Amino acid sequence: MTAAPSPLSPLDLLERPQGEWIDAGAHLNGFGGFHGGLTLALMAAAMQGEVPDLSLRSVTARFHRTLGDAFRVETSRVRSGRTVTSFAAQAITTEGTHVEASAVFGTPKPAEWRTFTPEAPVAPPPEECELFVIPPEFVPISRYLEIRPVGAARPYAGGDEPELTAWIRLLGDERPPDAPRLVLLMDSLAPSYAAVLSTLAVVPTVELTVRPGAGLGRADSPWILLRARTRTADADGWVDEEIDAWGRDGTHLGSAQQLRIIRSI
Repeated sequence: MTAAPSPLSPLDLLERPQGEWIDAGAHLNGFGGFHGGLTLALMAAAMQGEVPDLSLRSVTARFHRTLGDAFRVETSRVRSGRTVTSFAAQAITTEGTHVEASAVFGTPKPAEWRTFTPEAPVAPPPEECELFVIPPEFVPISRYLEIRPVGAARPYAGGDEPELTAWIRLLGDERPPDAPRLVLLMDSLAPSYAAVLSTLAVVPTVELTVRPGAGLGRADSPWILLRARTRTADADGWVDEEIDAWGRDGTHLGSAQQLRIIRSI
């Protein structure tokens, strides 16, 4: 009897040839559908594949409908310039476009401009932080992640501040993050707004933008330190969240911004 094939992991998908239909299964779902960060990571990788010598500077996705079926990624070049090249991408099922994305790539041009990056929060190394396990029945893709929170804040613990900080890595991956991995990991914490909730509610992503930092190319560990904070939240449930990532040595690896909407279960 032939053994059933093992389920595809996030890394399996990121390392597959671009352009193929993706039918990964519900084990890679986030909270209610195919994981948004993984979706954007696959779209970013597809666009990067068209211009492998350029650097990804920014990638944005707008999630129109949840991906629950097989889909494929289509890309198109929007503009090519001496400094900036832009692409568009779509995640398409047999029912049409579910996710649209755009990306900006830059031509490397070394210079000596003054630099600024956010300072990393004080945090013990990941080995000294306790493991936080997300029930896979709520977030199936969490079985592929190792999360070690920093500080006392936890999702749905009724805290005072809408902020979460944690070390995070992809299980089974010993390489430092490249741009697609960073995009995936940027969307792998619980929503920061969940830190002030005491009852279960979903806070899905409507729009996600990730901007890799100059330090990403110098990363030397699979661990990244994420700090996610809700900048604003209104009474209608719209949440503006900002996220930053650092390496073990405190190097800033990138930033992200999410537009979310709170929904009761």
